[in-house]
Amino acid sequence: MVVRIDTFNPCEKIIMISIDSLREIVLSFPETTEEPHFEKTSFRVKKKIFATYDAGNNRACIKLSEIDQDVFSSFDKTIIFPVANKWGRQGWTLIEMDKVNKNIFLDALTTAYCQVAPKKLADKIRPNENE
Repeated sequence: MVVRIDTFNPCEKIIMISIDSLREIVLSFPETTEEPHFEKTSFRVKKKIFATYDAGNNRACIKLSEIDQDVFSSFDKTIIFPVANKWGRQGWTLIEMDKVNKNIFLDALTTAYCQVAPKKLADKIRPNENE
């Protein structure tokens, strides 16, 4: 798990996360590509999707483990929540990009990348747990 709760500041002003911010973050991860996925934009590592963006709803969808999904959803279930079908039970998690705290968003994207990426790539961005 990559979650770094120490980066959360509940008093921090919420700034709407744009597709440009999402792109900047995920394309900085090793070997990430951006590709269309039905009516959405997908971000992949080694051809595996770890995040999508729905422009119509300004919503991201990320792949998390069941435990990570529960942790991130615990902050506010109206901002980060499981997809309401079998995909949600497989860890697919929606994020309201106009409401999410930017540090939580960054941690969630990093966690999603590390969930899907090969260990060798994930280790390049995973926070050092000894810090």
